[in-house]
Amino acid sequence: MNHIPFGDLRRQFDNYRAEIQAAIGRVLERGWFILGEEVEQFEKEFAEYLGCEYAVGCASGTEAITLALVALGIRQGDEVITVPNTAVPTVAAITATGATPVLVDIEDGFYNMDPEALASAVTRRTKAIVPVHLYGHPANLDGIREVASKHRIPIVEDCAQAHGAMWGDQKVGTFGELGCFSFYPSKNLGAFGDGGAVVTNDKALAERLRLLRNYGQRERYVHVMKGMNSRLDEIQAAILRAKLPHLDMWNERRRAIAHSYAQYLQNVDVRLPGEFSCAKHVYHIYALRCRSRDLLQAFLHERGIGTLIHYPIPIHLQKAYSELGAGPGSYPRAERHAKEELSLPMFPELTDEEVKRVTEAILEFYHKNVR
Repeated sequence: MNHIPFGDLRRQFDNYRAEIQAAIGRVLERGWFILGEEVEQFEKEFAEYLGCEYAVGCASGTEAITLALVALGIRQGDEVITVPNTAVPTVAAITATGATPVLVDIEDGFYNMDPEALASAVTRRTKAIVPVHLYGHPANLDGIREVASKHRIPIVEDCAQAHGAMWGDQKVGTFGELGCFSFYPSKNLGAFGDGGAVVTNDKALAERLRLLRNYGQRERYVHVMKGMNSRLDEIQAAILRAKLPHLDMWNERRRAIAHSYAQYLQNVDVRLPGEFSCAKHVYHIYALRCRSRDLLQAFLHERGIGTLIHYPIPIHLQKAYSELGAGPGSYPRAERHAKEELSLPMFPELTDEEVKRVTEAILEFYHKNVR
C-alpha cells in the first residue's frame, strides 16, 4: 500500500510546472535578481489580495516579525506579548530586537491567544502584541483588539500559517498595525525557499520597512538609518506571483479535506479543530487533540501514514528560553495542548481516497484500544 505523506510539494509542482518554470525563466531572461520588477509586482498583488495598502517583501517570516517590531521602535527593555505554543521563530524574532517576550496562555477549546490572559499581562513596558493565527485559524481578534485599543498598544499579527484566513469579511494580517507572513515552501502560499512579507495600511511604516530591509538605504550608498539585509529575491517573488491566483482554490480544498476528516472522526475520542463562527480557517495544519497521541502516531506510522506534532515543547520549556523564568504548569492550556496535539496529512493535492485511509486507520486504532 502506498505511503501517505504528511505533505508533498512535488504534487503541486507537477500540477503547475509550466507556470512556475515560465515565471523562473522570466527572471533568468531579465537578468535582475534582487529588488526588481517581480518583487514590486508581487508586493502590489499580495496587498491587493489581502485588501491592504502596502506589502513589503523580505527574506523570511521570522525577519518579517523582526522588521515589523523594529519599524515600530521596539528595542531592549520593551516587552512584547505572544503565546507559548507557537513555533520558536515567533519568539526568536522578538528577541532579535532586544525586547523581552512575555507569554500568555491560549483559549480553552482553541489554540490561540486568550484575550483575558492578555489583559492581565499588560504592563507599562508592553510595547507590542503578537497574536499568532496558529495552524491557519484566526486568533480572537475582537478580544485582542479591545485590549490593544484600551492600552494603545500596536498589534503585529503573525500570519505565517494563515494566508487567506478571515475574521468576519476581512483577511488576517490587516487588523493590526502590521501583519507578517512567511512563504516557507510548505505554507499555504509557499516559495521554493525562504521568503516573507510585512503588510500595513500605514504609508510611513511601509517606507520605513523598505529602508530597514535594505541596510537603511534610501538610494545607492546613501544610508539614512541602521538596517539589515532581508530582501525577497526576484525568483521567489516570481514563483509566488504564479501561485497567488491559486491560493483561494487551494484553501478551499484544505477546508474540504478538513470537513471530510471531521465527518469521519465525529464519533471518535479525539478533539477536532474548532472554528469561531465569524472565522474562516485555512487549515495550514489539521491539528487533532488526543490523549493517546504517541500511541496513535506510532500506529499510523506502521500503516504508512505521515504525521507530525506541532509543537511538542512549548516556548517556556525550551532550554533556549529558560531565562523567561516560567516552568511546568505556568501555562496549563498550552502545555496540555502540546501533550495531545497530532497533525494529520493536509495539503491540497491529498486525494479523497487518502483522506479515507487516514481516517479508517484512526478508527481502527480506537476500535482496538477502547476498553
